[in-house]
Amino acid sequence: MTARTWLLQTAAAILSGVTLSAQVAVDPALPEYRAVPGVSGTITSVGSDTLNNLMTLWAEGFRAVYPNVQVAIEGKGSATAPPALIAGTAAFGPMSREMKQKEIDEFEARFGYKPTALPTSIDMLAVYVHRDNPIAGLTLPQVDALFSKSRKLGHPTDLVHWGQLGLREAWGGLPVSLYGRNAASGTYGYFKEHALGKGDFKDAVKEQPGSSAVVQGVATDRGGIGYSGIGYKTADVRAVPLAASAGDTFIPATPENAYTGEYPLARFLYVYINARPGTALDPLRREFVRYIFSRQGQTDVVKDGYFPVTAAIAQQALESVGIAP
Repeated sequence: MTARTWLLQTAAAILSGVTLSAQVAVDPALPEYRAVPGVSGTITSVGSDTLNNLMTLWAEGFRAVYPNVQVAIEGKGSATAPPALIAGTAAFGPMSREMKQKEIDEFEARFGYKPTALPTSIDMLAVYVHRDNPIAGLTLPQVDALFSKSRKLGHPTDLVHWGQLGLREAWGGLPVSLYGRNAASGTYGYFKEHALGKGDFKDAVKEQPGSSAVVQGVATDRGGIGYSGIGYKTADVRAVPLAASAGDTFIPATPENAYTGEYPLARFLYVYINARPGTALDPLRREFVRYIFSRQGQTDVVKDGYFPVTAAIAQQALESVGIAP
């Protein structure tokens, strides 16, 4: 099943019965998490920086139920998750993008089966500008022309000044200052594929080690623009409404537009695990996955600024690793 199909299923469930408001509601049909005996060990997680805070919230909530469980979380980028799963140095591989075919093939060559992707939450990859920047919206070809030297999406000219985007007075001559992530980041890879048409980033992009650093850079630079997950939004930046192409309506980065898929850079945030088909997960991994897809786990999603999955999505995810809802 494609990520797009998951999004449409989520939208159908949300819009048919779960109220959307300024504060996104957790699906009341999600189960409450309840402790079970026999859970111990260390939660080991290596992967996405975007998911670093959320993995920490899940781990803290889980440890409140099982105080003897230990936690080791490393968030240096989605590209670090597949090698850690293959080497067995991590039980969980959070990724802000889907695994590439090469990564899946390497995992399958080692184990004889594919890794399992659990869609844990929904994010919008936001394009941020300084809070005082009056830009009304951007099309994806404009975003491409700002960040990429390839301009695969067809914008006719390179964009280097805010005046080229219609801003006037003090903003007109202000150079665009670019902030982004490094190549190990799933956010980097997702943005490259979906906003740049797989084109090459400009050399002028200031690569940051983490999502929050991108936002901080833009917040302190009046000419700044950068991309990062919606969960890292602060009062010092604006998330610019986006349109897929010229003439389309600018779509704000709001929850309902993420669920319907109208926002062009909506995506799932995944946790990958090594789940051998036909065998049960060990108690620690089983219960941590159950916690993620519980009412408490999805409340943590909202707390971190992302959007929760529905009970229907949670049930399919649990069943994919042999866990009865």
